[in-house]
Order: sequence, then structure tokens, then C-alpha cells
Amino acid sequence: MAGKIPQYFIDDLLARADIVPVVDSRVKLRKTGKNYSACCPFHDEKTPSFTVSPDKQFYYCFGCGASGNAVGFLMEYDRLPFPEAVEKLAASLSLEVPREQLAPGQIKRQQESQSLYQLTEKAADFYREKLRDHKLAARAITYLKNRGLSGAVAKEFGIGLAPPGWDNLLNHLGTSAEKAEQLELAGLAIRRQDSDGNPSKTEPGKRHHYDRFRNRIMFPIRDQRGRTIAFGGRVLGDDKPKYLNSPETPIFHKGRELYGLWEARQANRELKRLIVVEGYMDVVALAQYGIRCAVATLGTACGEDHIQLAFRHTGELVFCFDGDQAGRTAARRALEAALPHMQDGRSLRFLLLPEGEDPDTLVRQIGGERFDQLIDEQGRPLEDFLFDLLGEGINIQTMDGRARLSKAAAPLLDLLPAGVYRQLMFQQLARRTGLEQDMLEEIIAAEKVRTAKLAQQTQAAPGPAPQKTQARTAAQPTPEDGRQQPAAEYPGDTTESAPPGYDEPPPDYDYVDLPPHGEEDAPSQEPSRRRSGQYRLPAERMLIALLLHHPQLARLIADHGPYRGSNDADLQLFGEILQVLHKNPDLNSNQLFGRLLNLESKEARELLPQLAMSHPIVGAAGPNMEYDPETEFHDCLRTLEQAAERQRKRGLVDQLKNNGNQLSPEQLALLAQFRRKQD
Repeated sequence: MAGKIPQYFIDDLLARADIVPVVDSRVKLRKTGKNYSACCPFHDEKTPSFTVSPDKQFYYCFGCGASGNAVGFLMEYDRLPFPEAVEKLAASLSLEVPREQLAPGQIKRQQESQSLYQLTEKAADFYREKLRDHKLAARAITYLKNRGLSGAVAKEFGIGLAPPGWDNLLNHLGTSAEKAEQLELAGLAIRRQDSDGNPSKTEPGKRHHYDRFRNRIMFPIRDQRGRTIAFGGRVLGDDKPKYLNSPETPIFHKGRELYGLWEARQANRELKRLIVVEGYMDVVALAQYGIRCAVATLGTACGEDHIQLAFRHTGELVFCFDGDQAGRTAARRALEAALPHMQDGRSLRFLLLPEGEDPDTLVRQIGGERFDQLIDEQGRPLEDFLFDLLGEGINIQTMDGRARLSKAAAPLLDLLPAGVYRQLMFQQLARRTGLEQDMLEEIIAAEKVRTAKLAQQTQAAPGPAPQKTQARTAAQPTPEDGRQQPAAEYPGDTTESAPPGYDEPPPDYDYVDLPPHGEEDAPSQEPSRRRSGQYRLPAERMLIALLLHHPQLARLIADHGPYRGSNDADLQLFGEILQVLHKNPDLNSNQLFGRLLNLESKEARELLPQLAMSHPIVGAAGPNMEYDPETEFHDCLRTLEQAAERQRKRGLVDQLKNNGNQLSPEQLALLAQFRRKQD
């Protein structure tokens, strides 16, 4: 059995490969300065925002946030899993991919997963066969025809039949106790219970399992590689429940899969949008009428994993739910799950159908073309849907009503990532309530303080400190097309305000160099380099950016532990990057970025490409200004030290105000020194 591809080979492959021809062979690139650009192949756009950097050997789209190295591009564009993408890139360089010897536990898990994939495929074949030749198949076929489905669509979605009876699948796939337990693990069989309600014990010669799916029309659920991983079954009789889904198994996690996504990708080279509906029949019925972009969640609310999965394949999502209370609740949950992922260039719309209708019934009444028009005409943008949903029952003509809307909406808008869209949404709320954006930010801050205090009161032991918000990096005005641009595209002689994510210097203020790291009282010997009109990332993010551009700087810090243990999310990420570089000191920028693509934090995965593709400094010296990386690195560390020192001294002042008797002589001396400096 094939083992894991060694990391050293992946690093070497990325060092040898040139991403420019890899991308250019699929998407025509145009030289723009040091980089190459094109219209993004992963979302619909008219103005190029897709950038490929030959220096850093990765791509980034400033519209939809798609990013990665050469392997990642092959995975997304050619729709390949990671091992196949590595194989394809290696083959283009005439390299043979080595494999590591797997540990016994890994071999066992891989063999178990492989056997489950084989079982579910065999089960899918069995159900399809029974829809053709079982004596009760006519009833199922009549039902499908009455729902308007053709044989071609039923075949494409692999629809089958689980006949009535307790052990049809068990008898077909094997009657041994071992096979029955495998079917139980795959979610296809259920172990019987004894009289006490406990699972029955295995006894030789006695059947202890029965089929999970009986007398149901079967809808196979496929993963992104087209493998059958689970099933949904719609009952043919009056049994309950009406719809039955596979339980979670080692190969199926319902919170991470979308029914119909694989079929939609096969039918569309480019998915202009995805329509998220609630049921299997909705997806299949829409496909029958020519709408080949519908997907459904699998018996669970639409969560953040679903949103991320969908946005990897398109820039527009349309939630199409029933207009009843359950549908409105589902829409509200989908809205909240989507807000943290609404980067500039992404679109979200909502279409709530008339009560009593669902996509399946409605498309059969009005046809696919009219259904598409309905989405375009009545699909409500996120901003309208959000404010109308929150404003139900609130009279915003009154002061109390505007206050209630502000309190309800501001925390939700705070979930939006920094960018033009976030800025526009806050402006929309300000117009509706008459409050300035600064006041809305104060409402958010107050709500966070209240929530934090409540959490402290309810927790028996202190938990990890909450991560800081993105308020510090809220987007400033951007170019006319409304899309965030890399910092290198801001010419120094036209910059009027700080680019998104950069710290803006106070007016008419010249920055003075900080002393070298570790020399607290040494006076600066160099003339000022940080002039007005120059913008730098905040110190925490500047450190991350400097490591991405200059990995060798990691040698200047011996211990990454204090940073990884920080309460600040950016410093935690800085510590993680340091840890990678301490273990692998010879990594270049390209190899480092490849290692960081699999970080657990989705915020980190979204932040890293932005920092790596942007110049750390923009301003009067032009977009390609020279700077001393080591000096900048020391300056940032010193800035953080000074901020921590000021915070500690403020804490002493507060402690003195509350109970000065508890301060030690050393603390009192430090406090006196602090006051002398203030005076």
C-alpha cells in the first residue's frame, strides 16, 4: 500500500518547479512588473485580480482569496487530490515520487478506509441493480417518474433502491460476522439490541445485524473525488423517518460534505454560482430542469465548513429555502456561518420560496429557465436580507428601534473580515440607524466586554483568552474598482491613506528609529527612515510578513515558545512559523509557504497569502523600496516589548488605585520611574 510522500521530496519539487508555466499552460498570464496577472480561474471577474509571483512561487487572488503553490494550483484547477497533483507536477519534471514506509497504525487506518470505500461502492451498485430488476422496482420507478425525473438523471446521480426486508444487503455482500461488522462501521448495517437495550453479543451461527436502509429510494453521497461515502434514503411507504441518512463514519463527516457538489463540478467547467437547498430531491429535480449547480447539506444546518467548501468552487452562493419558519431559521444560520468568509469579491444571496413550496415542487411548476430568472429577480443580497431579518418587529423610526437594530446588527457585522465589503456594510448600518461608524465600533467593543465578563463568571476555571478582533485592520479606502490590491500597487506619490491592514502614521510626524533590539537606552545614531506617507503593517503582522519574505530571520530568535503561548492570534501564528523554521532552517520562502498551507486556523490560512504577496512597506520611496530586513525585525520586536512594558506599568497604576498596599518595593520603584517619565 502506498505510503506518505516524504516532505523532503515535496520541498525539493517546489524548489525545482516553476509555477509560471504551470499556471500559464492553463490560464493565459500577462507580465505586470515583477509578477504575472490574469482573470481568476476560480471565480467570475472582468478585471484581473489573480497574481502569480515567480519570486515567491505561489499565486493569490485579491478578489476571492484563492491561493497556493504549484501543487495547490493543480489540485484546484485540475481537480486533483494532493497525491495525484504531486505525481503530475513531478512527472512534468521527469521525477519519480518516493513513498515513506507507513507505521503499522497508519497502514491499519488506510486499509480500513479503503475497505469502507469498497463496501459503499458495492452497496451503491447493489441498490442501482435493484432499481432495475427487483420485483418491487416498478413502484420506485413510478415514484421517480411522478417527480419528473428521467432515467438519464437518475443514472447520473446513481439513484437506486433498497428493497423491503431486513437483510438484503447483508446477504448480498456476505453473511460472516466480520463482514457484518464492516457494514456496521460503514453505516450500512445496525447491530440488534438485547432485551435490556444493549447491543447483542456475538454468538456463532446467529445473525446480529440487519440492514439500515429498507424500502427506500437511495441517493448515494459522493465526495469531491466521486467516491461513494454514504447514502440518503427516501422512504417509499409510510415508515418514519421520511428521509434517513447514513451516520458519521471514518470516511463520512456530514458537516464537511455537500450532496451534489461532485455532480455539479462534472457538469460545469466553471461554477458561476452554487444554489444551496435543503434536500436530495431538490438537487436532483433542479438538475432535471437544467439547473446543474445545486447542492444540499446532509441533514444538518449549513455550517462554516460547508461555506468554505462551496466558496472554494465559486464566488457566489444562493441559499434557496422554504419560506416557513424552519426555512427562515435555516437561512439565519447560513447567514451567520457565511459572514466570516465574505471576502471582497464573494457574493451571497437568499431566495425564500412561498410557504408550502420547495425547489423541487416549484421548478416542476415553472420550469428551469423561470426558476433561474426568479433567483436573479428575487434573490436578495446579503445586506438587504440581513437588515430586513434583524429589523423584523423593530420600528427604526424611533430612537429605541434604531438602538435595538444597532445592538443586533453590529456584532454580526463584526464577523466580516477586513475589507471593502465590511466597510460598506457598516456604512449601510450607519445610514439605517443614523449612528456614526465609530459609535457602532464602540457598541461592538462593549458587547465583547460584556460577553467576556459573562464567560469569566460562568467558567469554573479560566480558559484561553479570546483572540483579538480584526477591528485594527479594518479596510481603508481602496482603488476605484473596490477590490483590495497588493501593497506594491500603491504608488508612493498618490497614496493618501494607509492601504488595508497597514498602520497609518500621525499627520506631520516623522518616525524615529528605535534602538537596536536589547539596547533599551541607546540613542538612535541614524537619521529617520520612517517618514510621513510611509505605511507599515502592525508590528505583529510585520514580523510574520518579514519571516515569509526572509525566512533566515528566524535564527535571530532562539525560543518560539513564548510567542506560541501568547493570547494574541498574530503572535501565535508568528510562533508557529518560527517553530517550522527552527526545525527546518534551510527552507526558502516558497518551501515555507508550502508548509504553512495546512495550518489548522482558517484565519491564518487566509492571512498568509495576503502578507506574502504584499510589500511590508509602502510609501514615498515607491512600491519597491529597499529596507533592511534585520533592522525592521528588531524594530518590531522592540515595539512589542515597549507595548508590553507600558501595559505592565498601567497595570501597576491600576493596582495602586485599587489597593496600593499590595505593591512590592520593586513595583513601587518601577511605578515612580514610570510617573517621572510621564511628567
